[in-house]
Amino acid sequence: MKKFRMLFIVLLCLLVTAACSSGGTNGNTANSGNNSGNASGDVVTLKFMGWEASPLETEAVKKGLEKFMQQNPDIKVDYQPVPGAQYAQKLLTMLAGNAAPDVFFLGATEYRSFQNRGVLLDLTTMFESQMSLDEFIPSSAQIMEINGKIYGVSSCTVSPVLYYNKDVFDKANIPYPPSDPANAWTWDEFREAAKQLTVTEGDKIAQYGAFGFENFYMTTAEIFSNGGQLFNEDGTQMKINSPQAQEVLQSILDLRVVDGTSPTAKTLESIGMRANQMLQTGKVAMVVDGSWALQELATMGFPVGVAALPKFEDAKTHGQAHVHSASANTKHPEEAWKLLQFLSSEEYQIGLISEGLWMPNRKSLYTEEGIQKWYNESVHPEGFRELVSFFENAEPYPFTLITQNKVNDIITEETDKLWYSGQSVADTLANIESRSNVELAK
Repeated sequence: MKKFRMLFIVLLCLLVTAACSSGGTNGNTANSGNNSGNASGDVVTLKFMGWEASPLETEAVKKGLEKFMQQNPDIKVDYQPVPGAQYAQKLLTMLAGNAAPDVFFLGATEYRSFQNRGVLLDLTTMFESQMSLDEFIPSSAQIMEINGKIYGVSSCTVSPVLYYNKDVFDKANIPYPPSDPANAWTWDEFREAAKQLTVTEGDKIAQYGAFGFENFYMTTAEIFSNGGQLFNEDGTQMKINSPQAQEVLQSILDLRVVDGTSPTAKTLESIGMRANQMLQTGKVAMVVDGSWALQELATMGFPVGVAALPKFEDAKTHGQAHVHSASANTKHPEEAWKLLQFLSSEEYQIGLISEGLWMPNRKSLYTEEGIQKWYNESVHPEGFRELVSFFENAEPYPFTLITQNKVNDIITEETDKLWYSGQSVADTLANIESRSNVELAK
């Protein structure tokens, strides 16, 4: 009997040990393969990929992620910034190969084409349980919504603005361009100032009046200002070949070929300086660039000013920004949504807005109380508050509302012929419209 009891105890212990080993093996397999979190408090690792526009931006994003991980100790974010060149194609390849990050930056101009491929997690139910499109400024809300659903959430907005070097204006005794869009310079006033601010030494131009409008991202805002459009209402047809667009493109071309007040991008390349450096050193008095450029400009040690773009009929700009999306195949949809929520929160936005990189996409941050949360006197120039409505009321950047990205390539090809090869404005617009409509019809 004693031997029987001993055998029974040994067998019982073996069964218990086997059961514990089996449970432990299952848990270890899940954790080693996916780092999956569960009710026991295991840590989930989310892979998060973005492009590196600048070291300053990457550092700012990392600071925000540190806050998120402090607030969510059960989630670790592995941030993987990669060079911006070919980012979209690399991401698409990773998504197609089931090797994608859980969460990622996605350019607003690629957002709809990616969604068409079915690679983005449908966030609609989670979004509607926590947020409302009514909380966002109109341009951001319109970009994020695709046929009543949400597949990406933006964290900010950015727009073209006019930067200028105050020292150059002071030296020439010329008043600064107005920050308030209601008092924006007309195109003729801008053109005249550019002439006065262009300085020649012998047969060479030592200081240009203006630079940047030949970038079609900036050109688009002026077409809007002149009452023109790029596409029809539903984005299915190109409608750029209009008198309004012709006037804008000819006016931009005249800055260089008639007035001699604006260099080409190739001129800057030959000098070996970027536009911001040209502005800093006084080699260019005014530069049209995205609002994101203020983060770097504010650190460059010269008195930078920011103003509304010059207008043809009405002072207008457009707004857009990348969205943050999740892979349709992520194994951690709930944790991914937590990160997406944070990346769209006021808390995350404010840090990057106060550094001059972004502008807010939340209506609450455009109130007087909201502006106080992010306005930074050491970054935002005098008069910047007057410019705030420019971002809030921006038109959606039109290329964010279409799915055929080939259109962007067509525009680049045709405008390069205009700026560098003598193609006429009329032929340029006719070619853009006819070629683009072939793509949009596919």
